Amino acid sequence: MEKIKINNFITEEKMYRYKKAGKQRLKNTALIFVIMVLTSIVSILCYKIYEGIEINTYETQGEEAEKTVKSVEEKKAQGKEIEDLIEEVTSSVVGISKIKNAGGTIFLKDGTSQLGLGTGVIVSENGYILSNEHVTGEKYSNCYVTLENGRNYNANVVWSDNILDLSICKINAKNLPYATFGDSENIRVGEEVYAIGNPIGYEFQRTVTSGIISAKERTVRIDENEKTIYMENLIQTDATINPGNSGGPLINLDGNVVGITSVKITTAEGIGFAVPINIVKPIIETYLKENKFEEATLGIFAYDKNIIPYLNENKDISKGIYVAQISLDTPAKNADLRIGDIITKIDDLELTKMCNLRAYIYTKKPGDEVILNILRNNKELQIKVTLGKK
Repeated sequence: MEKIKINNFITEEKMYRYKKAGKQRLKNTALIFVIMVLTSIVSILCYKIYEGIEINTYETQGEEAEKTVKSVEEKKAQGKEIEDLIEEVTSSVVGISKIKNAGGTIFLKDGTSQLGLGTGVIVSENGYILSNEHVTGEKYSNCYVTLENGRNYNANVVWSDNILDLSICKINAKNLPYATFGDSENIRVGEEVYAIGNPIGYEFQRTVTSGIISAKERTVRIDENEKTIYMENLIQTDATINPGNSGGPLINLDGNVVGITSVKITTAEGIGFAVPINIVKPIIETYLKENKFEEATLGIFAYDKNIIPYLNENKDISKGIYVAQISLDTPAKNADLRIGDIITKIDDLELTKMCNLRAYIYTKKPGDEVILNILRNNKELQIKVTLGKK
């Protein structure tokens, strides 16, 4: 009997411990469940908070990120577009010779030596072409033009300037591809540019070379025909410019012409020059509007202040342009303008360079009156001048 009681006690003890252990397991399970639920809730809350932070960061920095993306995309697009722009400009580049050959084109081997081959660029759909004077010849002379499609035309030189080494000739054609102009006043040193021309004949016609604008407002001394002239306000570039390139366009990344190259100006390898396009814009615009251009003149030749040391070491000017020559029987001579006068202003335009005066006179007509502000013997004077016809 005692043994049965002991066994019953042991059994009851085991049952108690088992029930107690079961309750503990249930509590543990419930606790784990609660912890899991709480962890899930905390995780969701953290995610929401994190998500909110991400949104706020985007809102505050999104504009800059968008700008960066756009900048990259624009550069990529620009890189693709420049090829198309160059192709468009190249279609407006022509070959020019002063000698008519017996063949079908002036783009021949050794064309630069045999025919005086050079380059020009079409600036209007009706056949006005801009080039160098030493390529086309002087005003009223004739030259010969070959277009990109191989067609040949006789051309008449309707305007030229020996000092600028620029000329405009005209062919009888319509619906031609033509180049557009940039603003040479706003170019910057380091800006990428491309020169297009016909360096050495047929094999290399319409060659494109790239470089940068190395400097602005350069002055180069040129000795030719027993005369010395100074070409001023030139664009210096390291884009390769060889014989035959003369008269071709120097274009920017927008495909706009900012200068006309010239190998008349030779100094050293890796240094080329172009005449800024802005100086000739008024002339071309007048031809496009009126189909003619009557060139007004003062009858003077003046130098920028940085040229004065070449002419007179004792002369120093801080502003204006220095009158170096006055032609006889000209408006300037008749108005008593004198050699050594410094012109500081024409009408309301302040002058710092000779090209400023040239460009302004190109907007006028013969017979127009202008007012010159000058310095003479440290005294300020005003002179009225009626422009003549060149």
